[in-house]
Amino acid sequence: MTSQIIPVIMCGGAGTRLWPASRESMPKQFIAMFSERSTFQETALRVVGKPLFAKPIVVTSAEFRFVVADQLQEVGVEADIVLEPFRRDSGLAVAVATVLGLRRSPDAILLILASDHAIKGVEAFHTACADALSAAEDGNIVTFGVVPYEPATGYGYLKPGLPFGDGPVRKLDKFAEKPTREMAQQYIADGYLWNSGNFLFRADTMLGELGRFQPELAVAAEGAVDAAIKDLDFVRLAKAPFENAPKISIDYAVMEKTDRSAVLAVDFGWSDLGSWEAIWANAEQDGAGNALSGRCEVVDVKNAIVHSDESILTTVIGLEEVVVIASADAVLVAPRGITSEIKVLVEKLKAAGRTEATEHRRIYRPWGYYETLNLGGRHQVKRILVKPGQQLSLQQHFHRSEHWVVVHGTGEITIGDETRMLHENQSTYIPAGAVHRLANPGRIPLELIEVQVGSYLGEDDIVRLQDAYNRVG
Repeated sequence: MTSQIIPVIMCGGAGTRLWPASRESMPKQFIAMFSERSTFQETALRVVGKPLFAKPIVVTSAEFRFVVADQLQEVGVEADIVLEPFRRDSGLAVAVATVLGLRRSPDAILLILASDHAIKGVEAFHTACADALSAAEDGNIVTFGVVPYEPATGYGYLKPGLPFGDGPVRKLDKFAEKPTREMAQQYIADGYLWNSGNFLFRADTMLGELGRFQPELAVAAEGAVDAAIKDLDFVRLAKAPFENAPKISIDYAVMEKTDRSAVLAVDFGWSDLGSWEAIWANAEQDGAGNALSGRCEVVDVKNAIVHSDESILTTVIGLEEVVVIASADAVLVAPRGITSEIKVLVEKLKAAGRTEATEHRRIYRPWGYYETLNLGGRHQVKRILVKPGQQLSLQQHFHRSEHWVVVHGTGEITIGDETRMLHENQSTYIPAGAVHRLANPGRIPLELIEVQVGSYLGEDDIVRLQDAYNRVG
């Protein structure tokens, strides 16, 4: 019987190449840009509902746990959600997934998938997984090498070698780092492939190669899984082993050293969506070559990408090949081909102490989200949305008071020993130091406006006394 493949979806990264739409607090894999679903959701949907695939494993950061759970629930996908205490690059994440796979079955086959990539040809992707399976079962680590259509300088390259028997999988002769344009042209002429970063292997094979080339990762992964705890519907990995593990990618740790590497040439419409140029190329375009998303209008514009969030009307006139990205608190206008310059910009914003570099105005929480509407020296105005049946922690603040006005739905408000219901257009006041809680007992979202007044308005002025999501502290 053909082995079932355990998909491993990696989604702990927080890249900045798509700023300001993507930021550390809500990175690109969770954002639905120019599509109805996020790339994380699309990745999960590609590996469910087929006999070839087993229940996925999602490896993510603890700070993204509720976003992951919510987005999986939205598309009806069940998965084991594994939480890293902090980022240690892809080497340790793959090692942890390998150990977890072996705990499921000694014959486990794992498929490592990036959550922020796009694949247009889903059936071709499934065919590629099936084509690579036999070579993986034989103890090879099979990388999917994308047939290039241009001399891209943003990808690593793979040189295929001799074939394994009569199948399409070939020996992998060489890994090549990101080249110059001239070198990329030569690579394409020589039959090289793009390194997609997605690969298939037998779990015991990978663990053995980790033991050979990076034993610290294998030891850390075993320790992190052995001491993991169950936290609601999540598996929270132990922190101490992560602290002792080296920060290294799986390519450097194993893939570029092993003699078990293989490659399968694929052509299933892959993109890593790693730049606004890549987003434009993969998005639906109008007759003038414009990719438009959100509240935007253009006149005499060609080959542009324009994205605007729901709070802003963005208009562009008389420009070509530009990127215009507008959000409530940040706007980017630049030539369409920019890539590394965005990272430089974000680092400059960080150095200047600009929170916009890393945080969206809308911050997601397990109960819903809040969005900053106005921030002054001693006041802050927020829009708060609480999902049906959810509640905030029982908490108190020492440096601010709060005024709440319900604008939609019904809220259950606890202040001290008193609990009462607030309906649309009703309000309440929470003095500094008062123990309080907000809950939504209804069947529709609860929306309210919160006005904070005080000497300090930071989120760390929250003392949680009770919490349904294990965030007490």
